Amino acid sequence: MKKTVIVGATTNPSRYAFIAAEMLSKYNVPFVPIGIKKGTVFGEEILDISSKPSIEDVHTITLYIGPIHQPEWYNYILSLKPKRIIFNPGTENKEFFDLARENDIEPVIACNLVLLSTGQF
Repeated sequence: MKKTVIVGATTNPSRYAFIAAEMLSKYNVPFVPIGIKKGTVFGEEILDISSKPSIEDVHTITLYIGPIHQPEWYNYILSLKPKRIIFNPGTENKEFFDLARENDIEPVIACNLVLLSTGQF
């Protein structure tokens, strides 16, 4: 399974990070929500990103935080050693994209929701 970490998770149903959690749950993809918001999404507790929680066997990071907020989390996200990082619309960031490549992580500019709904995830 492609364990996925949702960076920027939220309990707000109008946000794409919430919809991603819903779709991952629906498609039975294991996910770990992390962010600055507290709460639970689809049975998973949102972990506090500021505590830099240890997460094992990460396949995919899906970003839902804008480029201006990403730099402080570069090292942490890279330390999770994902196979790929999905840069969802509005999260595109050439600097982080290049850092991912330098660390042998596949950067993907795509919409997580589209990837799931079209079987490309």
